[in-house]
Amino acid sequence: MPNTLQMQRVLRAPPERVYKAFITPKAMEKFLPPYGFTAEVHELDARVGGRHRASFTNFGTGSSHSFGGEFLELVPGERLRYTDRFDDPNLPGEMQVTLEFRKVLCGTELRVTQAGIPDSIPLEFCHLGWQETLDQLARLVEPEIPDGA
Repeated sequence: MPNTLQMQRVLRAPPERVYKAFITPKAMEKFLPPYGFTAEVHELDARVGGRHRASFTNFGTGSSHSFGGEFLELVPGERLRYTDRFDDPNLPGEMQVTLEFRKVLCGTELRVTQAGIPDSIPLEFCHLGWQETLDQLARLVEPEIPDGA
């Protein structure tokens, strides 16, 4: 399918922890924005039919863009599927993101599929953004921090 990105990453963390990061607003604000951006999760109702809304702000310029959508499928520790739509009318259409979490010997294999990316966004930019997001996700979910620390 044109305008579709597919990636995979192995993380040294159990699938349940990796999945939890994608449905926890404070965690998402920490790992989801690409480098140089901050994030704010305005709404997150993690259930089928539930809505999500967030915005990314360029730390240097202060400009921001917002987006949101609906959760289509939630299978804890296994699969998460949702829609995304930019509020900017210059970025029309609806994207669909599918995250698949598979337990492997050393943790979790995460497969990302983002379909329906607007024509005006080069796939290379999306690829770079997801690489940065997954790097930050690893820093969040991989540490084994003892209770009470």
